[in-house]
Amino acid sequence: MTDREYLWCVLNLMLDDQEELDRLCPACRARAEEERCPVCGARTAESAEDRNLNFDPERFRRLKRGERA
Repeated sequence: MTDREYLWCVLNLMLDDQEELDRLCPACRARAEEERCPVCGARTAESAEDRNLNFDPERFRRLKRGERA
């Protein structure tokens, strides 16, 4: 496979994942986006907000949208 074909496959897999998440209600989507153990389902990591007390989620959202801080 060429690099272009690998990129096409990866992008389509990402889009498929996003489509699956879009079908969920907000509560189920939040649970699906949590990092969990594939065996028992226990949470394996905290969110970025839980790990870093200086993390500003609103600023992060603005920067993600391309807005200036």
